[in-house]
Amino acid sequence: MKNQAYRMALLYDFYGDMLTDRQKEFYDLYYNEDLSLAEIAENYGITRQGVRDVIVRAEAILTELEDKTGIIKRFHKMQEQFSQMEEGVSAIRRRNEAHWQDEELEAQCSRLSAILAQLKQE
Repeated sequence: MKNQAYRMALLYDFYGDMLTDRQKEFYDLYYNEDLSLAEIAENYGITRQGVRDVIVRAEAILTELEDKTGIIKRFHKMQEQFSQMEEGVSAIRRRNEAHWQDEELEAQCSRLSAILAQLKQE
């Protein structure tokens, strides 16, 4: 269940702006506020099935967008690659400290670490 909730949260974070206001609202209440279908239905004066239909449609839209664009998949791949680059920079830094104590090499490692940190923030 946690994987499904995480997946739905990612889909919403990446593609939520493509939903209608009503879809966004119901999706948010259901997944983020943890309201039941019945609670949402009661608050909006519609049937539980009506709420479910809106949420299912929103899920389908978000899933289809990811299937077509693969942005989340690429995002995860990039995060993995950033981690690998950070490990490489750390290994170079450790080797430099152990063998050469080259200030220029250390400066380049620091520069690369800063660039990686900035890329991870964007």
